[in-house]
Amino acid sequence: MAAEPRHEAPDDRLAALTLPGGCGWLRAAREDALGRLRAVGLPTRRDEYWRYTDPTPFSAARPQVEGAASDEAPLSDLDGAFTVTVEGDAVAWDGAVPEGLEIATLEEAGKADIHWASELYGVLEAAGSRPVSRPFAMLNTAGASAGLVMRAIGRVGRPVVVRYRGGADAVVHHVLRVEGGGSLTLVETGDAGARHDHVLEVDVLDGGAFDHVRVQGRAADRHAVTGLFARLGAAATARSFTLSVDGALTRNETVVSFEGNDAAAHVAGAAIGRGRFHHDDTVFVTHGAERCESRQVYKKVLRDGAEGVFQGKILVKEGAQKTDG
Repeated sequence: MAAEPRHEAPDDRLAALTLPGGCGWLRAAREDALGRLRAVGLPTRRDEYWRYTDPTPFSAARPQVEGAASDEAPLSDLDGAFTVTVEGDAVAWDGAVPEGLEIATLEEAGKADIHWASELYGVLEAAGSRPVSRPFAMLNTAGASAGLVMRAIGRVGRPVVVRYRGGADAVVHHVLRVEGGGSLTLVETGDAGARHDHVLEVDVLDGGAFDHVRVQGRAADRHAVTGLFARLGAAATARSFTLSVDGALTRNETVVSFEGNDAAAHVAGAAIGRGRFHHDDTVFVTHGAERCESRQVYKKVLRDGAEGVFQGKILVKEGAQKTDG
């Protein structure tokens, strides 16, 4: 498929982008994402999927606010949880890794010549950028220097809590696979930075189950753009809920693809804000298999001039009989 026409935008952030170190499959994935990003450019308000949200703060070479991250991190002290802290480029965890879970940092995984994450890193993001380009997810794949690589090889009995702490700018990319019959609950909380670009690629294989809760923190000046890219196999399930409170500008993109029969995905979100708060939920669901179920439920409580945006689209491919969406 030919690349979409390049956006007419002052791509300051793209011009300032340097790829993190690394080699092998990770380097190749970053270079591929950079090539795709250069072909389409960064968006402006003239782009159809950005007409209601100004992308300028995400395109600027540097964050427009400094030190907006908050130490507040709800759900970070869940009883029995396995906690991972992401602070800037540093990723750390204490204690024994739960049974059924394999975990490594993105940097560690990238040093291996052969790694299962090579089948996913940037792959689900690239697939989710067709037919609608998602330039900030491409930028993330190219420039992320922090992230986790997790695989549930069985039923992980303890939730994994990822707590973010940061300063001005953060680009974080996680890759997660749930093997057939496995299950994992992921909780994300805290502010990674005043400007936060976050991507989560999730592959749920046949019969697997993935539950996701995300709490976006209370920093009043936060600018956040996120992308959740999920692929579901036969009889797989995925549920994701995001709570956003305050923040200046938030854009959460969710892209779900059904590739196996009898799967189900429920995505939901709640946003509470006032004043110059602007919150955008953009969802794209592709039904490419039979008897799959998708649900989208989003609620926003706004006052004092706050703005809320929702964009949702469902594509039912030929042959996806008995779709319930």
